[in-house]
Amino acid sequence: MDNLAYLALGSNIEPRFDYLQHAIRLLRNNPDIKVCKVSSIYETNPVGYTEQGQFLNMAVQIETRLSPFDLLAACLEIEKKLRRKREIHWGPRTIDLDILLYNQENMKTENLTIPHPRMHERAFVLVPLAELDHALCDPVTKTPYAELLKKCTDKDGVRLWKQITGDTAFLP
Repeated sequence: MDNLAYLALGSNIEPRFDYLQHAIRLLRNNPDIKVCKVSSIYETNPVGYTEQGQFLNMAVQIETRLSPFDLLAACLEIEKKLRRKREIHWGPRTIDLDILLYNQENMKTENLTIPHPRMHERAFVLVPLAELDHALCDPVTKTPYAELLKKCTDKDGVRLWKQITGDTAFLP
């Protein structure tokens, strides 16, 4: 596989954990995606629209043959299979898959921005990302994400929910 990418996963509609498991399974079932590392799972407060339940959030490191746009299509297909509905901006969801990083690319199109545009200010993204690779740096500013995490003001809204160790520990 030629490309290294990081994805964020989140769910706040029960059964939250099952949705995360199904999403990881669907990623693993794609012949063009290899799941390399899986972070622990964190329970987090909702951001933006706060009148909703707590989220379970995590990150995965993958290798893929897919282009960024084909990877986005694969993520959207997984969301569709898991019945994601987009009714309220930042609202409740069965599953959310976001491309955080793709190689060291810096791109902005109508449908895809890499690195993810708000990840540097969201502890619920940076905590699991830093767990996967503490030395990982923003491709634009070259700032380590671990340093950006220190500046986040919402770290107390991110709590360890399930410790994951190893790349296969998340298999159902």
